Amino acid sequence: MVCKLTSVLVTTALLLASCGNPVSSGEKGKTTSPHSEPGHTCPMCEGLKENAGKADMKTQTPTPPPTPSATPAAAATPELLDITVQSIDGKPVNLSTYKGQVVLIVNVASKCGYTPQYQGLEKLYNAKKDAGLVVLGFPANDFLGQEPGSNEQIAEFCKSKYGVTFPMFEKITVTGRKQHELYKRLTAQAQEMGGAPSWNFTKYLIARDGTLVARFGSKTTPEDQALLAAIDAQLAKKLAPTTADKADK
Repeated sequence: MVCKLTSVLVTTALLLASCGNPVSSGEKGKTTSPHSEPGHTCPMCEGLKENAGKADMKTQTPTPPPTPSATPAAAATPELLDITVQSIDGKPVNLSTYKGQVVLIVNVASKCGYTPQYQGLEKLYNAKKDAGLVVLGFPANDFLGQEPGSNEQIAEFCKSKYGVTFPMFEKITVTGRKQHELYKRLTAQAQEMGGAPSWNFTKYLIARDGTLVARFGSKTTPEDQALLAAIDAQLAKKLAPTTADKADK
């Protein structure tokens, strides 16, 4: 690089030396080169400009190509039931303990027109719990304030009025800005199965492997034939043994 630059500079000096005599500027004791006159052109000056341009090009540091930014790894989607909630009496429960069973999650309320469904849900639970069904009740006050009571009041109401024995959990928010994480996950599922509950007693059916397989609205009673058929279809499916299960055998 230094040798090439030196060659350019020497060539430039030779061009200047051979490019004509100075001329008077019109002022005493001062002379100017004809090459400084406005509009002046000659082969020597053109060659000089060309060499100067080449020198600039050769001394420029090449710009390295931009480094491609690393693509961030996609965040793993948490399993639907891999979450700890509080039972209605304040004890932590990890819902993954229900994996292997068929789960029916219901947002319940004590002062709703659909509240009598408690009776049907309890009957359904008792009829199919030995086959692997579990009903999980989540009280919520999201719809017209129809679950105003405390957890203690809700538990007493469910026991005294409907004899509820299926697992009940503390009151949560199932829709809106303060939506509970469990219902965020349910809402995020495919629309035909997931989505936020539109009213009390919306029912989400979860298969033995922990995946959501169906959603039923408030008007679907626990005795509804479509609901019962969906539950029975999931109960008939046995959970495939895991690698750890095979190793234990």
